[in-house]
Amino acid sequence: MALIRFLATLLIFIGVLASASAVVFAVILMLRFPPILVAVGIAFLFFYWVLKHFPSIE
Repeated sequence: MALIRFLATLLIFIGVLASASAVVFAVILMLRFPPILVAVGIAFLFFYWVLKHFPSIE
């Protein structure tokens, strides 16, 4: 049982590291190429608009 718990904890740790590095890579990419930052901003605004106009989706 301890081995299974250790393996699960290890996989969770690897997943957290991978997701954190993906976020850092995305931020660096957005700062390096400003059109990507503009596209992400427009996507967030569109997502906000959709949530505002269709409250049943939440």
